[in-house]
Amino acid sequence: MAGRAAFWWALAVVVAVGLAAVDAPAQDRGTKLRVGFVYVGAIGDHGWTYEHNRARLQVEAEFGDRVETIYVENVPEDKEKALAVIDALVANGVRLVFLTSFGYGPAAVEAAWRYPDVYFEHATGQWRADNLSVYSPRFYEGRYLIGEIAGQLSKTGRAGYVGSFPIPEVIRGINAFALGARSVNPKFKVEVGWVGSWFDPSKEAIVTRRLIKRGADVITSHTDSPAPMKVADDLGLVAFGQASDMIAFGPRSQATAIVNSWGPYCVDRVRAVLDGSWVSVQVWNGLGAGMVDMAPYTNIPDRVARRAASTKAEIVTGKRRVFAGPIQDRSGRVVVKEGRWLSDAALVEMGWYVKGIVGALPK
Repeated sequence: MAGRAAFWWALAVVVAVGLAAVDAPAQDRGTKLRVGFVYVGAIGDHGWTYEHNRARLQVEAEFGDRVETIYVENVPEDKEKALAVIDALVANGVRLVFLTSFGYGPAAVEAAWRYPDVYFEHATGQWRADNLSVYSPRFYEGRYLIGEIAGQLSKTGRAGYVGSFPIPEVIRGINAFALGARSVNPKFKVEVGWVGSWFDPSKEAIVTRRLIKRGADVITSHTDSPAPMKVADDLGLVAFGQASDMIAFGPRSQATAIVNSWGPYCVDRVRAVLDGSWVSVQVWNGLGAGMVDMAPYTNIPDRVARRAASTKAEIVTGKRRVFAGPIQDRSGRVVVKEGRWLSDAALVEMGWYVKGIVGALPK
């Protein structure tokens, strides 16, 4: 039964991608670069996928009739289902594929081996090949900033953090937020509520309300919908947008938002395929390179906004490192000594909480 369901799902993907390809005149099929985007959510999620789709539109605007883009929404982070989408894209002439979520890793590796003449770009990925690159923003730099803001604005000294999955990317963000908050208020506490999904607005809202009932008066998240922001706004609490500027959902509450700026990278990689200079790379850029940006500071005192701008400048110039010691883990053990900082290799594998985070990290 499961095999039959997978077959019909894959067939639906092939039909959908095939229909998307019908719009291109036959004579253009061999001359245009066809670029595919595989999305974990819907382009209307107002967060992660929304921003990646904005990057796709920037590619179209930059290259005009030299490229054609195709996208597939709501693709599960399941190897076989993701591969079915990739197979369909390649069958329709796509030569560059952006796989836009961490969970596509196994499919990315398999596809790179299966299609050596196709280029693959994996967002927040870990594995590379001659035709497979990985790219990721240093989200944690922005999360340190919003933590610092939270530490100044919270009256209870407690924030609620709505998390998707306990993977290193998300854990880094939680830790960075806590470090930022505790740089202002050393007694600050962060409680994490796990959703188990990137996009589940109903569950995100439920978890947000639960965290608020437990004393959080500041809300942030690492999920893809604006549901946590909307709950906070309804209750008049401070909140931060995730992946995109969510001020429309929190006009009274949003202090700022971490904005993923994928466009310049996607444009550069498309250009590299067009001019024959594409090579496999591993890119991990932050506030300095503009892959991470902050939405305007709103609903906060000027002094808090000025401090955030100053801290951002220090991060950009390298004067401040987010994970510089001394840092204690949740048990109080010193894991980073004063004058030292965590390497990128350690950050990529992060699987522990810093001091100040309530509750154990799920296994």
